[in-house]
Amino acid sequence: MAELGKAIKTLFLCRYLASEDLRREVNEGLNVVESWNAANDFIFYGRGGELATNRREDQEMGLLCLHLLQSSLVYINTLMIQRVLADDGWSERMTPRDLGALSPLLTQHINPYGRFDLDLETRLELGA
Repeated sequence: MAELGKAIKTLFLCRYLASEDLRREVNEGLNVVESWNAANDFIFYGRGGELATNRREDQEMGLLCLHLLQSSLVYINTLMIQRVLADDGWSERMTPRDLGALSPLLTQHINPYGRFDLDLETRLELGA
């Protein structure tokens, strides 16, 4: 099985080196993963982004909180991107390549160290 794995890997590498389209596809996939990991590092910055406890319950709570924050970040950023693209001026300027490069994993507009006042009676005006 190990020899078969080596042969399959060699075949893939030959295809990878021969095909520019395959190299682009692999690179694009790696960029998505790197963007996701960068967003995770931004969100989960405490203690160097490490789960610094051996207690299973604390580790699970930390990862569940990370997933909740990831989902919230992607959701809010997607709504904001949709609002911008709804403007005819932007939609006309965007090429298919530009649209393909859009990602909801933006963190430049977030202050992870700031003060957050929550008012659960007020809604964000993102859908308006």
